[in-house]
Amino acid sequence: MSLTGIRTGKRGEELAAAYLKDAGYRILERNFRCLFGEIDIVAEEGETLVFVEVKSRRSGTFGDPQLAVGREKQKKISRISLHYLAERRLCHRPARFDVVAVRLLPAGHRIELIRNAFELSFG
Repeated sequence: MSLTGIRTGKRGEELAAAYLKDAGYRILERNFRCLFGEIDIVAEEGETLVFVEVKSRRSGTFGDPQLAVGREKQKKISRISLHYLAERRLCHRPARFDVVAVRLLPAGHRIELIRNAFELSFG
């Protein structure tokens, strides 16, 4: 990933975290890493654990940011979330997957929260 891509991703994650806090989420972790990969944000909304994937774009060249969370990415996030739940002994908690799409535009940023963006995905 290019330096510009890394900056875009980090800026998008900062904006997404602030947006989620304003929406009533409690941020538990950012950039949770394990042997399966990384989840951008782990949060709580009420009693529900929320695994959040943040996708950011500076233009529409590659389409809507949320479209980058395809089937393979969903499987990877599912695997990481199961590891997180098991490691912290939280398997009894309700959980879901949200996606935050961030457009970093010169005229202003646009943030879209997609709740329950996908179901737990295997295989």
